[in-house]
Amino acid sequence: MANDALITQPSCADDYDPNSLPVPAALGRIDTLVEPVTGHERLALRQALGRVLAETVTSPLDVPAHTNSAMDGYAVCSADLPGEGTRELAIIGSAFAGAPFQSQGKPGTTVRIMTGAVLPRGYDTVVMQEHVQRDGERLRIGSGHKPGQNVRQAGEDLARGGVVYRPGQLIRPAQLGVLASLGVNELRVRRRPRVAFFSTGDELRCLGQSLGPGEIYDSNRYTLYGMLARLGVELLDMGVVRDDPQELEMALREASQAADAIITSGGVSVGEADFVKDILDRLGRVDFWKIAMKPGRPLAFGRVGEALFFGLPGNPVSVMVTFYQFVQPALRRMMGQLETREVRVQVPCLSRLKKRPGRTEFQRGVLEQQADGSLVVRSTGQQGSGILSSVSQANCFIVLPEQWGEVAAGTLVEVQPFEGLV
Repeated sequence: MANDALITQPSCADDYDPNSLPVPAALGRIDTLVEPVTGHERLALRQALGRVLAETVTSPLDVPAHTNSAMDGYAVCSADLPGEGTRELAIIGSAFAGAPFQSQGKPGTTVRIMTGAVLPRGYDTVVMQEHVQRDGERLRIGSGHKPGQNVRQAGEDLARGGVVYRPGQLIRPAQLGVLASLGVNELRVRRRPRVAFFSTGDELRCLGQSLGPGEIYDSNRYTLYGMLARLGVELLDMGVVRDDPQELEMALREASQAADAIITSGGVSVGEADFVKDILDRLGRVDFWKIAMKPGRPLAFGRVGEALFFGLPGNPVSVMVTFYQFVQPALRRMMGQLETREVRVQVPCLSRLKKRPGRTEFQRGVLEQQADGSLVVRSTGQQGSGILSSVSQANCFIVLPEQWGEVAAGTLVEVQPFEGLV
């Protein structure tokens, strides 16, 4: 009797595919192949926000520049602090920020001092104004104070000649403030990577066009634009490219000549119209094109000429998940950043989560704070890769390891918050 059993191939619906690369292995391959872009430029300090430092910055001065008071109060000699009971001191003047007390302090005396004012010579301690009694030009202080309290030493934040930031530091608002406090008005930063991106598919239409039967608006390109723009790279939007081998090859050639990295959405699965992988084999190389993850198994990574290539799936959620997990860390590395991945936290999950062992899953969740201050996470509900609203309603990914199965409510899970992710 003839064997009528149907021989099938692994698909994205399967929980295990021996040909798919585990997520950690895929990240490791990308790390070994991605290098920071070359080229630098000098920018005014404000313009350097969001850029990556390309030089070592050392402090030209002490911060703070002078030993000063951390509180509004009275500068005293520590020898005058009473061990018990109280002690009276004579008030001999005042010190303000920008208007220091000019004379030498002496034992048995005190100077009224404001926050940030230079600590007068002869004094080494500040007693808060709330902890004293003043009667005219006499001051009474009690016990319980420590020598050196409420005093900021010169250079205790940054010492003259010390390293403030090294190459690879991302310039955020806090860095702007620190650099401004040092008098730095220009920075040498790495140039921004140039990233070309386009969507593939005969069914895709641009906004403003009317839809025919089976046609949809191209949302992936707008999602990619948003993620790339917030990351701070130079963008080259190449629109929608039809499922035609010649057009796709032309678009990839053009992108490789203009950009450091190329991102496409759609065209990397095993469908008859998915030509991207075959074209890559001719124009460059493919390092891998399937990952053991959900959503987003079909993901191609390689090169077209000298440009890195990321072929993302066509499903909207898969585009976002694969971008955050693989493309964003790679682009941050290209930008020259030292830190390329976001912090994850472990919190209890309020929802029961469906999962089968075999691949890492990135389910969409809502991280929230309970009345007692503790953090918990819950699922957004349906997790289909075409349900983009599941991401818009979420504020985190719930990361479920490859070997895990179904997750019971109350289980401690790993969470990757969206805030700060892009």
